[in-house]
Amino acid sequence: MKVPFSILAAILAQTVVAAENPPVRATIDDMSPGWQALGSDDFASVNSAEDTWSWTNGVLYCTGQPISVLRTVKEYRNFELVVEWSHQRPAGNSGVFVWVTPESIERLTAAGKPGLPDGIEVQILDHGYTDKVKAQGGKTDWFGTNGDVFPVRVKMTPFPPVSPDGSRSFPRKHLSKGHGEWNHYYIRAINGEVRLWVNGEEVSGGTGCDPAEGYLCLESEGSPIVFRKLRIREVP
Repeated sequence: MKVPFSILAAILAQTVVAAENPPVRATIDDMSPGWQALGSDDFASVNSAEDTWSWTNGVLYCTGQPISVLRTVKEYRNFELVVEWSHQRPAGNSGVFVWVTPESIERLTAAGKPGLPDGIEVQILDHGYTDKVKAQGGKTDWFGTNGDVFPVRVKMTPFPPVSPDGSRSFPRKHLSKGHGEWNHYYIRAINGEVRLWVNGEEVSGGTGCDPAEGYLCLESEGSPIVFRKLRIREVP
């Protein structure tokens, strides 16, 4: 069968474009100089219950109750962060907050009630969350389950593709695995710009973040989740 020249040319053109724009993958050697492991001594409770978070052999377990966060002891400005996570139930919800404002931490600590801080959230959702929202009659076009990045009461200009309201950076590719499996996040936050790699490939992020310094927080939001291999490297 002969293929029309116009179709053949289009196929070749797409092949060239794909070759010129390969996925941005990252091989992270987080054992190289400058990387530090984050453990129990590096975190402090904010508004969680006593049993919300627990460490065993360097692995961090979260019950998901109440809605709250665990923060780092120190604040960070420019850094690279790696973390592996695994939801323990379908429809799990969690996240990593970067550049969290001290004021919001003080507010949550003083109130001692469920709530989340102000900062840039790197979403951690199980794929079953979409089905849960649909079953409840809600809309599902405003969030993704493969690594949304968005501001919570702070400023950020999201990288495309974006959510319908323009506030979230949606992942360009769906790479996260379902509950019970381990996922790898590499987060690079430098000079007001946040970029997220899911399981080795860059998918989302944003720029113009303000503020661009603050605490890191791990989120408890209704469902058990496990974190491991948390490592950070500060950069100039």
